[in-house]
Amino acid sequence: MIKLAPSILAADLAHLADEVEDIRRAGADYVHFDVMDGVFVPNLSMGLPVLKSLRKCTDMFLDVHLMIEKPLRYVEHFCDAGADLVNVHVEADSVENIRLALETIRAKGKKCGITLKPGTPAEAAAPFLKLVDLILVMTVEPGFGGQSFMMGMLEKLRSLRGMLEGVNPACELEVDGGITPQTAPLAVGAGANVLVAGSAVFGKADRAKAIRDIRNS
Repeated sequence: MIKLAPSILAADLAHLADEVEDIRRAGADYVHFDVMDGVFVPNLSMGLPVLKSLRKCTDMFLDVHLMIEKPLRYVEHFCDAGADLVNVHVEADSVENIRLALETIRAKGKKCGITLKPGTPAEAAAPFLKLVDLILVMTVEPGFGGQSFMMGMLEKLRSLRGMLEGVNPACELEVDGGITPQTAPLAVGAGANVLVAGSAVFGKADRAKAIRDIRNS
């Protein structure tokens, strides 16, 4: 079953609770919640207060993607604010501290994940394969929406799926960036089962059709 995780970066943030309810009714599986600190990536976005408020408005699965430096400082707070899964970038700190961040998330009773930027090889995930519930492959450079899907990331997806088969086959493989009805089947064919989509869902008047078009493409 292919899961859809619309990114609320593309939503109307003035009506966020309504937007999330709309995608729930439209058949979305996760809410993708991007957090940017303006340091790790060249942009700023929502943080803990928005997550805490959103948690009160929905029972949807909140997939929180931390694009921040030294995430160990904050992962416990995001768990407490209502995240169901907290995802940290392998590039954001040392291997030891990323491992500690994942263990902290797990100790809070939440799911944990890692993300790889486009320039980061699949092998960078190796120290964490047994610890995570999800691996996210960025198929655009993180920080801004509306970019085109990087075809070169398909081989990374295939490599990661192969690496997971032997040690953690239940781990989900997520892609974020440039997902459309045209690129979704390529990502799925390479091993992905969770698709993040922003404007391809929130930018459409009929969100249910948009989700069906991506999932069934």
